[in-house]
Amino acid sequence: MILEISSTLVKELREQTGAGMMNCKKALQETNGNFDEAIRNLRKKGLASAEKKVDRNASEGLVTSYIHTGGKIGVLVEVNCETDFVARREEFQELVKNIAMQIAASPEVLYIKMDDVPKEIFQSEKELELNKNDLDNKSEEIKNKIILGRVEKTLKKLSLIDQPFIRDPNITVEELVKEKISLFGENIKIKRFTRYILGT
Repeated sequence: MILEISSTLVKELREQTGAGMMNCKKALQETNGNFDEAIRNLRKKGLASAEKKVDRNASEGLVTSYIHTGGKIGVLVEVNCETDFVARREEFQELVKNIAMQIAASPEVLYIKMDDVPKEIFQSEKELELNKNDLDNKSEEIKNKIILGRVEKTLKKLSLIDQPFIRDPNITVEELVKEKISLFGENIKIKRFTRYILGT
């Protein structure tokens, strides 16, 4: 027999997790109405499907500003989600604020992801490594692997999503965003950002 769940409880779970009404109802039925267990179940399922959500259209969201203490660094960032419902949630607003703070704290970061780094930068970094003579005794294959590894390490410093998250260095910004995709059940994308540094 399927447990009858009140619409108030379903609505409360939806507000807490951002998951769809039917998913919330099902999660509550599967856990015999245990609210906390239902949240855990939705998060587990969300994590499994976070990868599937990354291609979905995200055109809602927020533009947020962050001014660092002392007023010498300012950041504007746009983070998108799929619905206005999620954009209005406190947890989403906190995520956007945290991303803005991350950008302010990461002066080397110029791009959202490594794929955004122009080919010219990749080439010039590769040439710099090619001209170093500490690899002279290595075979061509080993030399190329080492060079690509070094270039990738350098380029990661320019990529926002590859940075350790300032509030929890055990995860990257990309992992933080994926956690929130699983929580909200929606795609989330960091669209663009601008950093302002006084006097530059």
